[in-house]
Amino acid sequence: MQTDKTFRLRISQAHGTFSKVISAITSTGVLFGNITTRHIGRKYMYRDITVEFQSEEQFRTTLAAIESVPGVIVDGVVDEVLNRHEGGKMIYRGRTEAQSLAELREIYTPGVAKVCMAIQADPSLARRYTMAGNTVAVVSNGTRVLGLGNIGPQASLPVMESKALFYSQFVGLNAVALVLDAPGVDAFVDTVARIAPSFAGIHLEDIRSPDCLEIEQRLIDHLDIPVMHDDQHGTAVVAIAAMGNMLRAGGKTFAEAVVAQVGLGAAGLAIALLAKAAGAKGVIGVDPNPGAARYAATKGLDVLELNRAVGQADLVCLTTGQPGLFKPEMVRPGQMILALSNPRPEIEPPDALRAGAAFAADGRNVNNILCYPGMFRGAIAAGARSISVGMKLAAAKVIADAAMDGEILPDPLDRRLHESVATAVEAAAKAGVQPGGPRPSTTPSGAAPETTVDQHR
Repeated sequence: MQTDKTFRLRISQAHGTFSKVISAITSTGVLFGNITTRHIGRKYMYRDITVEFQSEEQFRTTLAAIESVPGVIVDGVVDEVLNRHEGGKMIYRGRTEAQSLAELREIYTPGVAKVCMAIQADPSLARRYTMAGNTVAVVSNGTRVLGLGNIGPQASLPVMESKALFYSQFVGLNAVALVLDAPGVDAFVDTVARIAPSFAGIHLEDIRSPDCLEIEQRLIDHLDIPVMHDDQHGTAVVAIAAMGNMLRAGGKTFAEAVVAQVGLGAAGLAIALLAKAAGAKGVIGVDPNPGAARYAATKGLDVLELNRAVGQADLVCLTTGQPGLFKPEMVRPGQMILALSNPRPEIEPPDALRAGAAFAADGRNVNNILCYPGMFRGAIAAGARSISVGMKLAAAKVIADAAMDGEILPDPLDRRLHESVATAVEAAAKAGVQPGGPRPSTTPSGAAPETTVDQHR
């Protein structure tokens, strides 16, 4: 597992010692991060050197190489990933404070009763006078965490905190990370439905397939606030943005391209359907699981076996979780390849390019962060009760247009991008979604069949 660690070193002032340390580290084949000078003393320089490791064995090899350099003392090693998460990443604070007894009476009793009565008379006022107007619940049961599988709710909490963090950072929404001890569909849906009055939106995350499909649909049917499973639709939006720029670089549009979606798990199916909605000339699905193939067919997708599908495709997108599945000899000259499985793609981009692909990329830059903060911000601002295909396509266009020349996607840390996504989604919501009250609770006639596991984000 990739991780960053920082060596806290005392390095002798003797000439050439520091260069020997750098050479020792370089010889182990690792990548450097930051190098920071903490203090320069009479005998020693105190420096922190951060290094990226792919395995624990690689770390031990590098540590031994450093310790072998004369005049160097290792004072400690800091695991930067664990250090970054120390104490958790989220903290919840009030937006106001009581500075006087008068303010205390306004914020709490007896003043708060006036607000309660106003909301009782008009429940829509909860969005104006409580956190329910600007807070998203990021909810998981930890049954399918990226690259880790079914690790359970508590172990998945760091991921939910990370997702929640970016709401406040990029679009100014509050977000609460919630993990449920509810591995089954009914218990999960019931729990989320019961807590929903406290929130403006429900962000579903890291739920196994096919449960995630039924959970999302039942919550959409039952609640009057936006619900989105990010592993499906956030991935699809960003993938469509990337595809659009790949096609543009190759002188094509969606209307001129046949897309093969290999892997029809939750995310793969969402990508295929959104590519179809984006106007692709054709969309072909591939999945060896008969149940997944049949379910995709009910959604209007043509499903073929792998070799036939990729033989017809101008652009191949893969979300199978199977490294090396797509062999170089399968690449058709001029084809475009987007291999999204993490941590290792179905084909390495350099291998695809050598085999004749016009463009190839993997999932390292296809990050859902580009989509979900702005998506929920725009939906909430519009008062939308669901997230439509039009809203997803509006977000994809903004994301694609923000990429720099030569890149397929923009910088996810650019706050202006997230604000632009929110604006576009809000406009699309107002144009195509009528705000309204809750819909009746319905249960799908049958759960989606088990599908292959998508390993990407």
